[in-house]
Amino acid sequence: MLKKYEVLKKLHQGRIVAVVRGSGADDAVGISGACIEGGINSIEVAFTTPNCLQAFQTLAEGKSGALIGAGTVLDAETARLSILYGASFVVSPNFSKDISEICNLYSVPYLPGCFTVTEMTEALKSGADVVKVFPGSTAGSGFIKSIRGPLPNLNLMPTGGINLENINDWLDQGSFAVGVGSVLTKGSRKGDYRRVKENAQRFVSKVNAYLS
Repeated sequence: MLKKYEVLKKLHQGRIVAVVRGSGADDAVGISGACIEGGINSIEVAFTTPNCLQAFQTLAEGKSGALIGAGTVLDAETARLSILYGASFVVSPNFSKDISEICNLYSVPYLPGCFTVTEMTEALKSGADVVKVFPGSTAGSGFIKSIRGPLPNLNLMPTGGINLENINDWLDQGSFAVGVGSVLTKGSRKGDYRRVKENAQRFVSKVNAYLS
């Protein structure tokens, strides 16, 4: 099996992608490590994190076995850099044909952010296997079922506004996975990531109970 499809399988199995925006590389690594300790095995480090390439490399070279992806990727050059530094998947807030081509060249999954059927069909034609629904808080969980009516072969990952209270609603609608962001760091302080681990454990427990 191509590594690309192994990555997609793992993203789907875990159902949760932690979206990490750190104040710097060390902070991103700390948050990511706490998420991994809490049981989340798919991590998306945003390029809005200063020195994020260092974070990718540190996390990718770790022995956790977690998937490390690059988020907020806006151009093909950034996508290529992130892949060279160890990113297993690439996520952007928009759809870019150039990013899709680079990711296909390296057999790395590309998850573009889309909101309209036109954007989603363009992403499908470019080879995207999963589309990020962004912002999920604006779309609402019913959006997933509505889109999968005319596009049943489309895998959707909502990001933005996902929390413990509504995560089951998103999964009920057929979400491939969900992106969970700032709620994971709620109550934590830089350098002390115990609360991040606890928040991650709550999400993992909720999803495991849903899947059992």
